[in-house]
Amino acid sequence: MELTEADKKQLEKKGISKEKVLGQIETFKEGIPFVRLEKAAVVSDGISKFSEAEEQKLIKKFEDAKKKISLLKFVPASGAASRMFKAMFNFLDTYDPKAEKFEAYLDRTKDKDVKTFFDGYKKFAFYDLIQKRIAGKTSSKDEEKYLFVKEMLLPEGLDFGFYPKGLLPFHDYGKYSATPFEEHLKEAVAYAQVNNEANLHFTISEQHGEMFNKEFKTAGERVAKDTKTSFTVNYSFQKPSTDTIAVTLDNKPFRNTDGSLLFRPAGHGSLIENLNEQDADIIFIKNIDNVVVPRFSDDVARSKKILAGLLLELQSKAFEYAKILEGDNLTSELLETIKLFLEKNLNVRFSDKFGGFSIGQQIEILKDKINRPIRICGMVKNEGEPGGGPFWIRDAHDHISLQIIESAQVDMDNPAQVDILKNSTHFNPVDLVCGVKNYKGEKFNLLNFVDAKQGFITQKTKEGKDLKALELPGLWNGAMAFWNTIFVEVPLVTFNPVKTVNDLLKPAHQVK
Repeated sequence: MELTEADKKQLEKKGISKEKVLGQIETFKEGIPFVRLEKAAVVSDGISKFSEAEEQKLIKKFEDAKKKISLLKFVPASGAASRMFKAMFNFLDTYDPKAEKFEAYLDRTKDKDVKTFFDGYKKFAFYDLIQKRIAGKTSSKDEEKYLFVKEMLLPEGLDFGFYPKGLLPFHDYGKYSATPFEEHLKEAVAYAQVNNEANLHFTISEQHGEMFNKEFKTAGERVAKDTKTSFTVNYSFQKPSTDTIAVTLDNKPFRNTDGSLLFRPAGHGSLIENLNEQDADIIFIKNIDNVVVPRFSDDVARSKKILAGLLLELQSKAFEYAKILEGDNLTSELLETIKLFLEKNLNVRFSDKFGGFSIGQQIEILKDKINRPIRICGMVKNEGEPGGGPFWIRDAHDHISLQIIESAQVDMDNPAQVDILKNSTHFNPVDLVCGVKNYKGEKFNLLNFVDAKQGFITQKTKEGKDLKALELPGLWNGAMAFWNTIFVEVPLVTFNPVKTVNDLLKPAHQVK
């Protein structure tokens, strides 16, 4: 690949090396192999489930320890709301209230999403706001419906179709509406504050920085006053240096009409760099749209404390063993004890050849396995929601590990692999509690634990031309592939994402 002077300047400006680009082009050429599913992780084989007494013990462990440690809530929040409103954008394109009755439109299109929207739209937190804005501007009920959607979505109205999802009015409290951003502040008070102080970090799009600052000023002051908590809120953006080059279908760099190279944002896996810059003893990770109204918040907080208590319990033992492995008095019995802890408690799998290695080699392997970041991942029972799931996988070196796998990573032409996928009992709600420090209190470099072979290649178009795009391994998929991983069943009530606007009609998002 020959780079022009303009190309070199472009790479320099983005902070991307030529080697990185060449490596990405090589990935396009080689392709990314499908993962090999060994079996689905289920309760008692990859997923833990606790009794009431065990849960109470873990909650106490966390409550007792939290005043001595630092906590952070990390919220990926750069997503725009456009996908939430896909059905309603389609409604604007296909319905003309002057030419057709609304009921006739529903009969013609059988559009269940639009029907659900209007059956319940008085329950939306933004209903009154929009009705005031369109009052007196329509001559019929059908026209009012059309104008309601137009006012909601388009730039000349409220522009919700292009808003950051985190700043949409989700929950109606009567005197005010709360955004997901505000609900995350409230949630932080419930489990992530120490001595009435809470730290949160949101990854956002750069163009929305001012909007988030404004929201923090109003919502932050309200929550701080109501909860007697002071908040430190920081933001970061997806780095231009994590963008990936796009290529033509024959793997040549794709060029824009002006001759410049086309780079594309590489998905949420890029955020491992943002996460790597955070410093806390426990980091809670949860998506921006997964929030609840107050009557469900105790259940959510309880679940988070259980996961955090488990992290502390496992970490203290792992730290103890990591320290022992640095010493001189290591017997084969002690090594066996440490190996059993890794297998039973941290789901680590060893090669059949391990027993034949020398003591020195076994010590090095155990050191490598135990000195890793730990993630406790909540898993909910599969109720048909789309998303990744928990699986045991076998890599190219025949190593078996626990991973969160998306269906796009699985070979759908392989019946045996599809069977394993269908046998999955749980799926991933993005509910993580992370320990990112070693036994000396030093932070791991999280970039050392990424499996680059778990990215995605997708086909897209730009200005009518086909191209191939590369997504980096997802934040909770390949970007954390070499962490020590524990899956725990959590209640379904902890998972309330808003993928479409109609999800806001569900009980978890209705205050009254």
